[in-house]
Amino acid sequence: MSDDFASPTPATPAATAARPSWGDTLRVYLEPATLRMLALGFSAGLPLLLVLGTLSFRLREAGIDRTTIGYLSWVGLAYGFKWCWAPLVDRLPLPGLTTTLGRRRGWLLLSQAVIIAGLAGMALADPRDALGPIVWCALAVAFGSATQDIALDAYRIESADTQRQAALAATYQTGYRLAMIWAGAGVLWIAARAEVAAVSGNYQHAAWQTAYLVMAASMGVGVLTVLLSREPARAALPPARNAAEWLQGALIDPFADFFRRYKWQAALILALIAVYRISDVVMGIMANPFYVDMGYTKDEVAAVTKVYGVIMTLAGAFLGGALSMRFGVMRVLMLGAMLSAATNLLFAWLAGRGHDVQALIWVVSADNLSSGIASAAFIAYLSSLTNVSYSATQYALFSSMMLLLPKWLAGFSGKYVDLHGYVAFFNATAMLGVPVLVLVWLAGRSSSRQSSRP
Repeated sequence: MSDDFASPTPATPAATAARPSWGDTLRVYLEPATLRMLALGFSAGLPLLLVLGTLSFRLREAGIDRTTIGYLSWVGLAYGFKWCWAPLVDRLPLPGLTTTLGRRRGWLLLSQAVIIAGLAGMALADPRDALGPIVWCALAVAFGSATQDIALDAYRIESADTQRQAALAATYQTGYRLAMIWAGAGVLWIAARAEVAAVSGNYQHAAWQTAYLVMAASMGVGVLTVLLSREPARAALPPARNAAEWLQGALIDPFADFFRRYKWQAALILALIAVYRISDVVMGIMANPFYVDMGYTKDEVAAVTKVYGVIMTLAGAFLGGALSMRFGVMRVLMLGAMLSAATNLLFAWLAGRGHDVQALIWVVSADNLSSGIASAAFIAYLSSLTNVSYSATQYALFSSMMLLLPKWLAGFSGKYVDLHGYVAFFNATAMLGVPVLVLVWLAGRSSSRQSSRP
């Protein structure tokens, strides 16, 4: 790979400083700010599968058709529009909570309370009776989760310097993926153990109710961490003299700052952000219906895709974080983009084999390792683009754009599978990754030219 793939311009300290030793690189993972992200990453990762991946398994088992499941994945668009209320999270104090905990921790605690209430509602709602209640509760969880992400991303960015963002991102991903094991394998394992043998039919609502209530209680990890953590130091902002100045600082300045710093490169950066994870996101919506249709049991899916596969994602996240710090983010972005697209072809191969647990292990391992590498590098890249004065708003814009187009397109995934089958679907999602490679290459060249200017 050419030298065009250098670290992005904002990460100048990382690019110009001497390359750290492997010992120094690994010691970053033992620092308090890094370890704190493990528990907070768990809190962030828990809701996602429960309103998307695991929910699609539950709905398919309840007899909901694939086209409807695909459309219901648009609940996840809440993550794509979080930039709309990110300025409020960035600037608006919460009565009582802000004075007691600070702005970041106050918003974290409020959002976690919304998530817990929404998960409890999803536990009580039976999709066979009506989809409306479970959809509204899922929307509440998604909204609370997106708000938590806004506050948590700002908390992470403000907790360490640019050089340590890759390590924080990797540890955050570790906690995130551990939560996905619990929200994926754990919820399936609990639901399977709570089933009553004498009850006929594949779907047992009481079993799923128990599983989702346990997940709601598991959000206590994030709540406890917020209460025991300290508020990070924030850049001082001039006080607003009136409502117009407050709106200027909260809504306009964060976006104007980004375009002012990057000028014409902003369009290229935003295009890359918008499509970087498109292959994984579009494919992921149909993964659980695929497992159900291929005849895999809850225990098989839990063991292979939600435990073993997530462990491989953790390995990929640490590898991606270490490689990003040592060789530059853009190089690892390119590697992650290539691997993410290529591994979708393995699912097309798996679709032709039917119920084959050994093949599932190999495919899921490769896919999750690639996803971990790509995610760690991408989070570090997004973090390097932010101005610490507007960290919550700017990062929310970036992470929203990362999901908006993929989530919208993923809503049609069930319809595509119904019309063309799983093999064609997985091949198509792999091809979606080709434009990503071109954009990473262009962004790398642009960044290299910018950093070489006197």
